[in-house]
Amino acid sequence: MPALDDPQTRTDLAALRAGALRWLAGGVVAVALGWLMGAAVIRITADGGARPPFAGLMVVLLAVGGLVVAVVGLGAWLRARRWTAALAREPWQHGRLRIAGPALLQVEPAGYDELTDEALQLQLMSTAVWRTRAVQRLDGAEVRYAEVSPREWLLTADGAGTVYGARRAGRR
Repeated sequence: MPALDDPQTRTDLAALRAGALRWLAGGVVAVALGWLMGAAVIRITADGGARPPFAGLMVVLLAVGGLVVAVVGLGAWLRARRWTAALAREPWQHGRLRIAGPALLQVEPAGYDELTDEALQLQLMSTAVWRTRAVQRLDGAEVRYAEVSPREWLLTADGAGTVYGARRAGRR
């Protein structure tokens, strides 16, 4: 059964997409505000008024910052779409999560035997501290995981409210 058939998975992916769209919309609004503020400053100075202090800096910060935030949001939205497509064809596998380092994860498949089986070694893709800590709190928990590509995996747990992306950890 594909993972996307699970109602909780659909809810988790919807939350992920909503967050991405918030970033995208926030960036677009910031760029629009920067553009409007720039037009207002030009209008004020053209009418002979004094240039507001720090107006140029604010225009640049809004425009550049908004553009960066919009690109991040677009990337997150595209990643959520790619993950949704992958979960429409891949089933969830069950296992136990072990934390091997700050962003290093080890997933032991159901029926794991330390002597004969090899655990899946992953590195969390997120750089957000709060997401890393949320995954660290799942240490020892039963998780569901699915392969998105040969290098990329998704995992979630009951009550997580989202899916987490991870890449295969390189061997050292």
